[in-house]
Amino acid sequence: MTVRTNPPGALVSVDNQVIGTSPAASSFTYYGTREFRIEADGYRTETIRRRFDPPWYQWPGIDFIAETLWPGEVRDERIIDVQLVPRTVPAAEEVLSRADSLRNQANAGVITAPRQ
Repeated sequence: MTVRTNPPGALVSVDNQVIGTSPAASSFTYYGTREFRIEADGYRTETIRRRFDPPWYQWPGIDFIAETLWPGEVRDERIIDVQLVPRTVPAAEEVLSRADSLRNQANAGVITAPRQ
């Protein structure tokens, strides 16, 4: 599988294992859901979950023919393209306003979920 980013040069992790800077490539043996984490200075960190279903030539029975009797090499190449979004820094007034709001809610006993 290959992970490409725009702009290139971001640090790429697959299932919490660093595979390199983009464009980064890694082989995989098993199909299923993978978690990609892309980090770059000045850009928002992206976490993407992708499900990889096996292709038709990996179905039971057919896989024997594809792996042993087929004369050529069969490759399954997956490409993940990610557009990085610049990180925005909130204004100091906004941060102070949110802090005051949370302080008032805490004093009142109100529990809120953290912002993403």
